[in-house]
Amino acid sequence: MSGNKLDQSFGYQPVSPEQRERRIRHVFQVVAGRYDLMNDFMSFGIHRLWKRRLCRMAAPAPGQLIVDLAGGTGDVARALAGTDRRVVIVDPSREMMNAGRQRGPALLGYLAGAGEALPLAANSVDTLTIAFGIRNMTRMSLALEEIHRVLKPGGRCLCLEFSKPWALIRPFYNLYSFLVIPRLGAMIARQPAAYAYLVESIRRFPDQEEMKGLMEQAGMLNVGYRNLSMGIACIHVGHKGYQ
Repeated sequence: MSGNKLDQSFGYQPVSPEQRERRIRHVFQVVAGRYDLMNDFMSFGIHRLWKRRLCRMAAPAPGQLIVDLAGGTGDVARALAGTDRRVVIVDPSREMMNAGRQRGPALLGYLAGAGEALPLAANSVDTLTIAFGIRNMTRMSLALEEIHRVLKPGGRCLCLEFSKPWALIRPFYNLYSFLVIPRLGAMIARQPAAYAYLVESIRRFPDQEEMKGLMEQAGMLNVGYRNLSMGIACIHVGHKGYQ
């Protein structure tokens, strides 16, 4: 069953970009306090291993400006932080960032801003990471163009996102996503509708090759990806060329 047919069978209907943006903002406003706990339950803690791999691949270095876009509560940013570099979280949800500030460290920077209009100068960022956030951009192509704009020549974008699992496990993964995750959202985060939306956003996300093409269309070079956990998640890497 295709993604769209599967979505329809579970009652999901297309929405306008404006409706989608309002829904996204509401989701992260209401789940901020329990977001990380819920991620642990949904993924059996595996999301932490995926994020560690992302941070190893980012290879933060002294003197760098590193931006964690859609960084939310800051779990990736804290792993990238160091006294010899600047790490800044950019996220449109103040509620998510406020939840993260309580955990420190103080050396992290915070900027409120959307991926489609980054509050950063062109050619200013050495490395930009984004973990499970690009699918929540209402205009993903514009967000990728903005990422390309703010990267320095030679800079990198590393995007960790859910993707298309291998065919062998896909039916089981679909059932788990649509039947179990919203129920976990009801029990733990007390927001079943919010987690139904998050499942919907995962199902509608481009597969590995489609995402590679979108990054190339945004101007990135040497784009590649690495599957994690049989394709359930994927790290996409793109570079900004020297002009």
